[in-house]
Amino acid sequence: MADESWRVPSTVQELAATVQEPPSRYLVPEQDPLSDQLAGAEMPEPVPTIDLRRLLSPDDGADEEAAKLRSALQSWGFFLVTGHGIEASVMDGLIAASREFFRKPLEEKRAYSNLIGGKQWQLEGYGNDPVKTQDQIMDWSDRLHLRVEPEDERNLDRWPGHPESFRGLLHEYTASCKRVKDGILRAMARLLELGEDDGILNQFGDKGTTHARFNYYPACPRPDLVLGIRPHSDVCVLTLLLMDEHVAGLQVLRDGTWYRVPPVSDHTLFVNVGVSLEIMSNGIFLGPVHRVVTNSEKERMSLAMFYSTDLEKEVEPIAELLGEKQPARYRKIKFRDFVAEHYEYFSKRERVIESLKI
Repeated sequence: MADESWRVPSTVQELAATVQEPPSRYLVPEQDPLSDQLAGAEMPEPVPTIDLRRLLSPDDGADEEAAKLRSALQSWGFFLVTGHGIEASVMDGLIAASREFFRKPLEEKRAYSNLIGGKQWQLEGYGNDPVKTQDQIMDWSDRLHLRVEPEDERNLDRWPGHPESFRGLLHEYTASCKRVKDGILRAMARLLELGEDDGILNQFGDKGTTHARFNYYPACPRPDLVLGIRPHSDVCVLTLLLMDEHVAGLQVLRDGTWYRVPPVSDHTLFVNVGVSLEIMSNGIFLGPVHRVVTNSEKERMSLAMFYSTDLEKEVEPIAELLGEKQPARYRKIKFRDFVAEHYEYFSKRERVIESLKI
């Protein structure tokens, strides 16, 4: 029988504890040298910051925040959000609980594995990305990926039972983030001058999904040779990211240059457009290409909330935005197929949205 052990990589946390050099399957190809650009350039201006409370209020400040939002969406595709109303204790508690989970012995974490029967990959659970080929370059990160909405479709046997606070905190954080996501997408619909504020929210279909992904990046002995996550754009509609407030790593690509996003504190959220929204807006809003670099001394944690349409829904430009002068720039695709194609392209270090352009 052929040896297919390559399909089931070790967790990076295991590797980091034992190796002096990253194994070859983690090394970035020679045609993509990291050493000269790893640090990334300093952003030419501070990351745009939107006060959500002002943006959604009827007073004089709303127009100013909306103008900042428009500028951020058209220039970068991401922004920071303050005034979101999520309890600091919930955010701190959830990050602390997830750190505690990743520090547990490997055998305890394997109870939540994303490999069915030890080999068949599924999205939910603890582990890594699917391995499509023997020569696929792997990312220097582990994650815990959980579907949190629709609430009645939660797969609770993938949700850690310890620490005991984890499930309650994730439930509360999910509800809070939903309010933030809805407010942001309504503001975006107004920027697009759609007929109603729910013009984007209505695109999600009957069973829009939300996934929480806890990203764990162990310290890496050779950060000049590997990436925490390779360059990609999020396939969803919108991403809300709770970044590590102490350790940098996130970088974004614009005009051929990688820019480093500095860590933020004070419970600020990082929000970026996904390529589903790039298609829905017919290219008005862009889903930024981003990556994560590693650190030789410190581990790093982040928590991403991905908001996606119903799997059976077709993602396509919103009809109101189209006309003789503005034809559709992307072909429509069922979201289930979009996700599958995303992983195929991602494993080849390519962007799926390029294949959808008309």
